Amino acid sequence: MCICVNCYFVDRCQTYHSVEHQHQQPHLTENPDFEPNEPTINVNIRTKGEYIEMEWDVVGCNSFLRETGKWAKLRPGEPIPT
Repeated sequence: MCICVNCYFVDRCQTYHSVEHQHQQPHLTENPDFEPNEPTINVNIRTKGEYIEMEWDVVGCNSFLRETGKWAKLRPGEPIPT
């Protein structure tokens, strides 16, 4: 799971913005202004027949500042990305 959903900076983060793009999800902001320090991204690649699925998750970041439920506060009622 992406740690970003519980990060204070999720709605301003350039890395999370890129992850949203990779998942073809709507952006929390169109112009992120926060560049995180040393984010670590895991990319999981799965094949289903001829279909290739890629899942991008930020699993570490030196700028991570825990704010539990931050993403959910920004998108109330929407399923939390996993």
